[in-house]
Amino acid sequence: MNVSRRALLVTAAGAAAVGPVTEASAAPAAEAGRAETGGRAETGATLRTLSAAADYAVAKVRAVAPRVTGFPVGTRFEKWTYSRGGDWVGGFWPGTLWMTYLYSGDDTFRARAVESARNLAPRQTDTTTHDLGFLFYPSWVTAWRLTGDDEWRTGAIRAADSLIRRYNPRGGFIRAWGALNDTANAGRVIIDTMMNLDLLAFASRQTGDPAYLDIAVAHAKTAQRVFPRPDGSTPHVFDFDPDTGAPLGPATVQGYDASSCWSRGQAWGIYGFTTMYRRTGDTGFRDTARRLADYAIEALTPDHVPVWDYRAPQQPYDVKDASAGAIMACGLLDLHAATGRRAYRDVALRILTALAETCLTRNSARAEAVVARCTRNRPGEDGIEISLPYADYYLLEGILRVLRPADVDRAIDLSQPS
Repeated sequence: MNVSRRALLVTAAGAAAVGPVTEASAAPAAEAGRAETGGRAETGATLRTLSAAADYAVAKVRAVAPRVTGFPVGTRFEKWTYSRGGDWVGGFWPGTLWMTYLYSGDDTFRARAVESARNLAPRQTDTTTHDLGFLFYPSWVTAWRLTGDDEWRTGAIRAADSLIRRYNPRGGFIRAWGALNDTANAGRVIIDTMMNLDLLAFASRQTGDPAYLDIAVAHAKTAQRVFPRPDGSTPHVFDFDPDTGAPLGPATVQGYDASSCWSRGQAWGIYGFTTMYRRTGDTGFRDTARRLADYAIEALTPDHVPVWDYRAPQQPYDVKDASAGAIMACGLLDLHAATGRRAYRDVALRILTALAETCLTRNSARAEAVVARCTRNRPGEDGIEISLPYADYYLLEGILRVLRPADVDRAIDLSQPS
């Protein structure tokens, strides 16, 4: 780490305080003129930029939502393509609608979020994927937290029941891919799964049954042991012998190779380990998140938009992945609250500002997404410099974490360990 970055990372400040949602907080943040940051008001150019980006996102979603026919999975020629069942990304469209509802106070977004989320109901019993957290947390858990309707709580717990069936007690991990009787991927673990563990923490809190959280903790400790390298970078994949639980070694699917560092995976790790710290109070998870964050901060290019892989041969001049930046910004804001280190918040604000200034679809009248310059799977030549639904969702989540922390807390629960 160079001197300037090291100096940045030792700057400390108080964690953000989060209060209850009020009717006043539903007014557009652009009118508020300040952000709630635990007594530290952030005004001026950054706040205006983020408010303008949120205004743009709300206007875009309002215009596009009436013609959305399924769950957006990515764009082709700037238009959304859809999955009827949601693929692994189905939670992000209703999640985006919930975020636009929180920012605008427009009940039309609320109604559309409810309608879209209900279309995920068949996935509650899906045991073929680890992505049930991605599917049900930003959609059903948020729906329960914002409406109080027990239908959403019950469905999210049912999805958690499906997720824990993928746990391998011999290796202490949740397998990522494949049906339960599929032997090809039975020992494959990916860094992304860290983001699915919060669904299990939710189920334990709601049922009083510690088994869900115990499995989440076991998986997180396994990931903590095998994913971070000494410098804080991570591979995308780690393989185990599914029969014995013995570790086999790192691999990749969406990164450049097994020794590289796929930027979106690194962002999943920052956010996921910080979340597990918040749910358990285990400072080891917080420290792991910091290691991953420090590496990613050092690897950022001056424009603060991550390249798709921090160790690909053409970086720092390679294609970008704005979705990695949006996810990373949310994780860094969370990590600031967990550690009190102002530097993490400062970098998050720079990333969000960069995305708002250089990655929105403002210059295209035909674009249906909010965020451009995303890369889905560079090695597979699948979705290079397109728009992705999780980029839109996490950009809005990140902006609302700055402008409306109380509202985001109400939606997804940002509580810190007591």
